[in-house]
Amino acid sequence: MPTTTFSVIVTCYNYRDFVSEAVDSVLAQEHPATQLIVVDDGSTDGSSQLLREKYASDPRVTLVFGENGGQLAAFQRGLALATGDVVCFLDADDRWAPAYLARLDGLYGSRPEVDFVLSDVQLFGEESRLNGYADRAMDLGYTVVSTWVTAHWYGAPTSALSLRRAWAIRCLDLPESFRATWRISADNCLVYGASMLGARKYFLPTGYVEYRVHGNNGWWARRTPSSTYLNRLRSRGLIHHYARAMGVDDNCIDLVRLEFKTKPNPSWAEAKRYAGLTLLRRGSYLRNLRRAVRILARAWSERASSPVELPGL
Repeated sequence: MPTTTFSVIVTCYNYRDFVSEAVDSVLAQEHPATQLIVVDDGSTDGSSQLLREKYASDPRVTLVFGENGGQLAAFQRGLALATGDVVCFLDADDRWAPAYLARLDGLYGSRPEVDFVLSDVQLFGEESRLNGYADRAMDLGYTVVSTWVTAHWYGAPTSALSLRRAWAIRCLDLPESFRATWRISADNCLVYGASMLGARKYFLPTGYVEYRVHGNNGWWARRTPSSTYLNRLRSRGLIHHYARAMGVDDNCIDLVRLEFKTKPNPSWAEAKRYAGLTLLRRGSYLRNLRRAVRILARAWSERASSPVELPGL
């Protein structure tokens, strides 16, 4: 049986009412985490006192306290202590069902080429529905070209993200100046970093990540035309930072067909995305059009003939 060691990083800022539920959900995992690192990011609502009272004497829990620096800074402080094969992130207002890490172990242990896993999220609290990247498990392959050109977000909320530790270190190796920009929504650093640095991604629906909707914690609750523009502008800057680190430029569009071939049984939406990218290649438009048609034809035939892959069951 696969056996993957997990370091779990729980980040908390003024979530006293929820944080113990998040921590307890990690401690209740059927596949125990090797490390549980709880980073309190300068809370002022009594979260730090609660954490000390409940977990200071628990050898399974490492508590980290510091001044408020924002989510990216909290990620980086927790990651500095991580030793597991895979690093998982959990927001302090969310929780996991007991079988979550066991499902991840099944995938990471059986698919050593997979670097980054995103799961679906079950909303609870003020809303109740299941949100996921796709309607089935999906090997997303490599996503550099697609992300560079379209800024497509191959990701999920923080609590449904995990990646091999070496990849987490690479993604969060960011200048200190980035901390001010990513005080919130730092999951973008994981998602875009993994995409642009060349991680192989996989969507694994589990139904085991429970995302609490309360007050204005959802990005949709604060979305305005200005915030949408600024968020996309910040994301573009982040993508360009990682692109410079990899030496990626507009010439990468020539690799679009090769990148698409890394995706077994791609979704129709992914095929249409790559067909559109193929049309942007230099050279004969007619030749590129034929290539785009072949991409669509391949996706259609593979979706019709291939069984749905459900690893880790």
